[in-house]
Amino acid sequence: MANITEEMVWNKLKEVIDFEIGLDVVSLGLVYEVKVDDKNNIFVLMTMTTPMCPLAGMILQDAEAKLRELDGVNDVKVELTFDPPWTPERVDPNVRSQLGI
Repeated sequence: MANITEEMVWNKLKEVIDFEIGLDVVSLGLVYEVKVDDKNNIFVLMTMTTPMCPLAGMILQDAEAKLRELDGVNDVKVELTFDPPWTPERVDPNVRSQLGI
């Protein structure tokens, strides 16, 4: 069984797009935490830009589905939090300049 690394998880999460904004959840700063244990269980703590995000469920399901594509993954848990609240300062600096924020 291949060992899954946190880097592999972060790279896979870059494939998860917030369809309202058209950018990936990593660039938007929506991923707060990634953990991988020695049994290839993945835990991701993430947020949305707003608690009222109508696509939250779809984005979380997409994140879980993408992570389950990793070879050797055992279990995946994607948890949603709003503490601390997301702010535009969490967006990747290069993306912020492209967006003009």
